[in-house]
Amino acid sequence: MKKLRNYDSSPGCSMEAALHIMGGKWKGVILYHLFRDGTLRFSELNRHMPTINQRLLTKQLRELEEDGIITRQVYAVVPPKVEYSLSDEGRELHSLIMGLSVWGRKWLEKRGMSTAEGEDLDAFNAVNDIFSDGR
Repeated sequence: MKKLRNYDSSPGCSMEAALHIMGGKWKGVILYHLFRDGTLRFSELNRHMPTINQRLLTKQLRELEEDGIITRQVYAVVPPKVEYSLSDEGRELHSLIMGLSVWGRKWLEKRGMSTAEGEDLDAFNAVNDIFSDGR
């Protein structure tokens, strides 16, 4: 059952709605991997995020699905196969999620910290070019 919230209680209600949907330590990371890798199975998402437990990953995925950001496709096979992909609304978040990732990478590099080994530098540079044009 979909949870309904009333966001008309303050002038920043649209920001409250956005942060409510994106809130949670792992939602941004889940979306990042879906943008980077496309449709993923539960076990693939779990492998990308080794420090999250399965219960929390399931909860975050359900919330994203409930909010219409991702879609869940269940295949009637044994063992069960479930795939997650971005919905149309979820794809609208591309520049936001990838922009946050670029910002995070720069923040880490300024402090002499490294990022994950498997990050695609070309993808970061392409997004960085988009964000640096005219800003």
